[in-house]
Amino acid sequence: MRHIVRCAPHAERGHDLYETPPVAVEALLRAEKLPYRIWEPAAGRGAIVNVLRARGHDVIATDLVDYGAPGQMGGRDFLLEFEPPPDCDTIVSNRPFKIANEFVAHALDLCPRVVMLARLAFLESERRRPILEGCGLARVHVFRKRLPMMHRDQWAGRKANSGMAVAWFCYERDHQGPTVLNRISWGR
Repeated sequence: MRHIVRCAPHAERGHDLYETPPVAVEALLRAEKLPYRIWEPAAGRGAIVNVLRARGHDVIATDLVDYGAPGQMGGRDFLLEFEPPPDCDTIVSNRPFKIANEFVAHALDLCPRVVMLARLAFLESERRRPILEGCGLARVHVFRKRLPMMHRDQWAGRKANSGMAVAWFCYERDHQGPTVLNRISWGR
């Protein structure tokens, strides 16, 4: 069966909030050992934050928009941040799609360890060479099957399965050598 992915125009997508399914974060935690303190700079309503906190992590949650999520600092433009929070060297996020390249590049400048959820097609493109080659991309955890659909915030249309293949892109500033491709599952 062929999957067709249609994206809404930028004007319709507003602040580009697509909540990450909790199963995606659980799969990441099975694949990666994450430090205690983590920064989620595109926290939205807390999908990633809630899973990490439930698993014992101290998560600094910020977002451009104040969604009223407990323990989140709204009104923080990540692209205008000059340093990470104190004692934090890791970012885990599902970055806004429309500024993906800038968001990842900025994260790599700020923290030595960055984990981003992105479409598998993120590996393509000549424009992304600076954030894909020679920048510490250590591992790409590709989901064996499509994640449950990530509908944009306030979506009132038909709910559907995801047509996008996605993966966790794991960067370590000091990583040398090839990127390891790993297949993971969100189901048990």
